[in-house]
Amino acid sequence: MNIGIYIYDEAEVLDFSGPFEVFSTASRVSKTPNLFSVFLISETGKTVTARGGYEVNSAYSISTHPSIDVLIVVGGVHTGEMKKPLVLKWIAEASKQAKLVASVCTGAFLLAEAGALSDHKVTTHRKDRSEKISQTSEKVIRTWRSLKINGGLMREISSPQAAYRLALT
Repeated sequence: MNIGIYIYDEAEVLDFSGPFEVFSTASRVSKTPNLFSVFLISETGKTVTARGGYEVNSAYSISTHPSIDVLIVVGGVHTGEMKKPLVLKWIAEASKQAKLVASVCTGAFLLAEAGALSDHKVTTHRKDRSEKISQTSEKVIRTWRSLKINGGLMREISSPQAAYRLALT
């Protein structure tokens, strides 16, 4: 199963490194060989500078990655990503093709701006709920206090700790 994690400049390190570690460790210790293939995707496939100046290399760009079974869109300072039509188009298309779509924290805003949430109810980090809800083109983001698992193919988690729960479910 291919797990594609979308990262970008100023992404929260724990938002992508946590799920990456959980899925890669599960694959390593599983009795099923190569259970998960986990990879990072960025817009260009070049080095991304995440929060705190942490530089990370993605394995693929949005135009060169293999098929994605599980798409994870991470949080961080996402406002620049929301202004990139090519990235938003890719998120929308990748969301339709993936078997499961998840976001960590403010990654929900990228899914919303890409039109990938439709009628799903989601949550995000409590500090970002009130001030950023009006920034999304879809008015679907609600202020829930807990993890919401939304029927079908969409999951959204509100904290990095919840990212571990997502990866383990």
